[in-house]
Amino acid sequence: MFIVMASPECAPVAKAGGLGDFVHGLCRELASRGNAVELVLPKYDSLRFDRIEDLHKVHGDLWVPFYDRAIHCDVEYGEVDGIKCFFIDAHSEHGFFNRGKIYGDADDPDRFAFFSRAVMELLYKSGKHPDIIHCNDWHTGLMPVLLYEIYAGLGMDRTRVCYSLHNVGHQGWTGPHVLHMNGLDADRLMAPERLRDPGNPGAVNLMKGGIVFSNFVTTVSPRYAWEIQHTEQGMGLQDVLQVHDHKFGGVLNGIDYDTWSPQRDTHLPVRYGPETLPEKAKSKTALRARTGLADDFKPLVAVVTRLDRQKGVELIRHGIYYALEQGCQFVLLGSASSPEVNADFQRIKDETDASPDCHLELGYDEDLAHLIYAGADMILIPSVYEPCGLTQMIAMQYGCVPIARRVGGLADTVFDANYSDRPFEERNGYVFDDFTYAGLESALGRAIGLWKRYPEYFRQLRVNGMRQDHSWNGPAQHYLDIYNHIRT
Repeated sequence: MFIVMASPECAPVAKAGGLGDFVHGLCRELASRGNAVELVLPKYDSLRFDRIEDLHKVHGDLWVPFYDRAIHCDVEYGEVDGIKCFFIDAHSEHGFFNRGKIYGDADDPDRFAFFSRAVMELLYKSGKHPDIIHCNDWHTGLMPVLLYEIYAGLGMDRTRVCYSLHNVGHQGWTGPHVLHMNGLDADRLMAPERLRDPGNPGAVNLMKGGIVFSNFVTTVSPRYAWEIQHTEQGMGLQDVLQVHDHKFGGVLNGIDYDTWSPQRDTHLPVRYGPETLPEKAKSKTALRARTGLADDFKPLVAVVTRLDRQKGVELIRHGIYYALEQGCQFVLLGSASSPEVNADFQRIKDETDASPDCHLELGYDEDLAHLIYAGADMILIPSVYEPCGLTQMIAMQYGCVPIARRVGGLADTVFDANYSDRPFEERNGYVFDDFTYAGLESALGRAIGLWKRYPEYFRQLRVNGMRQDHSWNGPAQHYLDIYNHIRT
């Protein structure tokens, strides 16, 4: 099967969040099964060029329609961990991809609408007719619209689109000018059943366009699929998703075991697995040495996350103090984009810097992230909402027990040691429902109590998590089944 993946991100060359990991992991797994997979990305000036092999120009004369003119683009090709990647390099006074970052500018909808048109123009002009175009999030939501409104009539009528929603909190709200910009009929497409935003009749919703015009819509966990159809987590798209329920489903993400496996992780002092779990203690010693914590007989609780509202910063803050009161140590690795949140955690860092039991690292450090997963006993994930979440799956691979709020992908992967209806060998953590201090304490308190009083049971929770399969093997097969379904 010939599959083209279109995305604003791919780890490790252009990563802002979990979308980058999704694209990297799924592309590699699909290609390993004999499919022809090509990925198209913007050529950001902030790319990790050191991770791209043999980058060179393959198209020097791609002209992408833009209002009543065209913008000249070069297309470069290189490989990222074996993934065949094409990079769109736009030469324009707008500097669409020369911002020193991936996202965060007021004209982001214009930038990625242009990228969507450039991908379609590249496929058309190079004579490529993929079986599947797999689009991701609002940034490529215009591509299914362009395919069926323009390019199907130019010969791409056999190509089908799978569209993945990674976070419906960001939907690509913009004005009708993006439709004019791309040669689309704004008057016709601004209908309620097409691209008009449900909450603002004057706005275009690019994510809604992707949902309406694609052949199948996925999101990144079964629980999140239900939540965005039936609760406020749908952020206004609940009715749209229910109308298109016949072509909608949740597929849980996987994690890349080449990157996240304690049995092969070169960031660790000693590698280990479920059969050699005592070796994990050496990572705990190394983590304490790295962060200045005392080498005491205490449980070590960790957080590795972006520090933003979605991730539950209020409960993270409370969890730090609660864990310390319960005789634990605490390590946090995270960065905040909000000045207010950053200032709050800087204050906590200043308060606790002298403590032998607490260390906050405000930023991101890849080496330290690996060491935290390997060295910590528990990881706290109190998200307001969580489409899938990779943290809990990574942590479990390393024998680190998750304490998580029962939402989205967390509910699909973390099963409570006390209250799950699953067999004991499938229970792997502690969960809570209410976004309250009491809710967090109910789960974290039980985990700490088990560590202290019943170490053998706590060890079994570690092993249960390590033995679960969160690779891309299962999810990739789900996607291949979807692709085959929409092709027929």
